[in-house]
Amino acid sequence: MKRIFLLMVVIVLTGLPASAQKDETNRIKNAGKVMSEILNVPDDIPEDLLDKAECVIVLPSVMKFAIGIGGSYGRGVMTCRSGKEFNGPWSAPSMMALEGASFGLQLGGQATDFVLLVMNQRGADSILTSKVKLGGDVAAAAGPKGRNAAASTDVTMRAEILSYSRSRGLFAGISLEGSTLRPDNDGNKRLYGKGTTAKDIVINSGIRPPASAQLLLATLNKKSPTNKSDK
Repeated sequence: MKRIFLLMVVIVLTGLPASAQKDETNRIKNAGKVMSEILNVPDDIPEDLLDKAECVIVLPSVMKFAIGIGGSYGRGVMTCRSGKEFNGPWSAPSMMALEGASFGLQLGGQATDFVLLVMNQRGADSILTSKVKLGGDVAAAAGPKGRNAAASTDVTMRAEILSYSRSRGLFAGISLEGSTLRPDNDGNKRLYGKGTTAKDIVINSGIRPPASAQLLLATLNKKSPTNKSDK
């Protein structure tokens, strides 16, 4: 039992096994599958919110480790509307990492998919350039769901990030306050080459997305081809 406990501690402190960390291709493919499944259910993410989002972050199969207060660790991708004004087609994906304290009972030890909408350029710039704390460095809130959701509430309008989760087939808005998001620079280096920053990837339309991003980008470009946010 003691050896199992020590192994779990090592996993929490060091992240996923090296072989899993290096598998950017599968990570991008899984993100595309999650996004496609969620956006093809009518009563999940409100269409008007997606249309106003500058970026989308998809974190498939985030795991919770029940040690002490609990901890969670996940890797995923971030794609933004390309160009300096965030008004182009969805960009090549940047690798991202989510880390934080317990996300609550909803995870229940199960792998959980997260989708985060980044609602303004300030939030996007912060996440693309540094490690940010949700609810601290950037305002975050649980996203409303359903076709007729009230997307104009004060909380929704003030939030820079709206977050959703899917576990055991159940989809809901969830607060991720206290967790942190950062670019996965090692993953980006392996995928795009040395010296390529997260911001370069999503702003520079000359960076070609990998083939593994086809489903993710096709889904977003079909469901939300135009940025309808108020600039």
